[in-house]
Amino acid sequence: MSTRTLEVRLAERSYPVVIGPDLLQQPGLLLPYLKQRRVAVVSNETVFPLFGRKLVDGLRQAGLEPTEIVLPDGEEHKTLSSLERVYDALLRHAFDRKSVVLALGGGVIGDLAGFAAATFQRGIPFIQLPTTLLSQVDSSVGGKTAVNHPLGKNMIGAFHQPRIVLADTSTLATLPDRELRAGLAEVIKYGLIRDPAFFDWLELNLPALLARDDAALTHAIFESCRNKAEVVEADEHEQGERALLNLGHTFGHAIEGVLGFGTWLHGEAVGAGMVLAARLSHRLGTLSAAELARTETIIGAAGLPVEMPDIAAERMLAFMEHDKKNQDGAIRLILMRGIGKAYVDASVSRAALTDFLRRRN
Repeated sequence: MSTRTLEVRLAERSYPVVIGPDLLQQPGLLLPYLKQRRVAVVSNETVFPLFGRKLVDGLRQAGLEPTEIVLPDGEEHKTLSSLERVYDALLRHAFDRKSVVLALGGGVIGDLAGFAAATFQRGIPFIQLPTTLLSQVDSSVGGKTAVNHPLGKNMIGAFHQPRIVLADTSTLATLPDRELRAGLAEVIKYGLIRDPAFFDWLELNLPALLARDDAALTHAIFESCRNKAEVVEADEHEQGERALLNLGHTFGHAIEGVLGFGTWLHGEAVGAGMVLAARLSHRLGTLSAAELARTETIIGAAGLPVEMPDIAAERMLAFMEHDKKNQDGAIRLILMRGIGKAYVDASVSRAALTDFLRRRN
């Protein structure tokens, strides 16, 4: 399989996203972005045994001095206490402003290690080495870093762009089926919010993606990153269009928070959240029955939930009121005017939302 590269164009903070097999076995790709010998490899207990040891050995052979920071695995560990463990290691090993953090793992590690880099000594460089489909198509690109708080997901964070993203597609061979399906939620999202041609392609090629066809996965990752890059280039700090990337996330984050982070995977909650957003759009008259059916069908075919769990509407709403997209006390939802036509809506009243969440259709 060939390697494909695209650029996230942000003036002096521009960076490449490289997509292809066996990238973690090529430390030479990282050397231009490592200005001194000291680097930190932040990973978790699941990913590091699979890929971290070879990466660390390769860095040492290239003359670098890697420090291993291995954290527990899971969304429930995306916390301030885990963040403190990263700070402790950076301080013990005398890291400075020219040191580099390598985030090796899925979205949790990328967000947490990125936030550590954004805040250690007021900001040091970091590199994204995403190892899950979800992180390769979404969280590794765009510079959002954060940890969770019991009252809200990703509520404590910063914008901090990586120096390079290496999306090694070979890592997907070890990804559990459940994690692969969760990643497809974010892939489907790009078709729903802005790329109807990509959505058409996904409808035809979903079986190939589920079967882990290399060409199909590489194409899906590239097109997802291309869409994400275009949005980030136009609205890096989420003042406008970038909010559309949160289709399904207001509902999804509430599901994650109420159930307890880690009970449902992020992509599973987003899948159900996108169905809820589509159903609410249909209820408001902005999405046709046929387009709603297409949305429900592809999410269900991806093996993702199409129904929210048995949660009281009031508990969902209480969590949604802490969503970081909200402004002036109004809940801002991402809804749809058709396949590929998402929009922001802050006009749905709490009473209407409560009624919708009780009926769920």
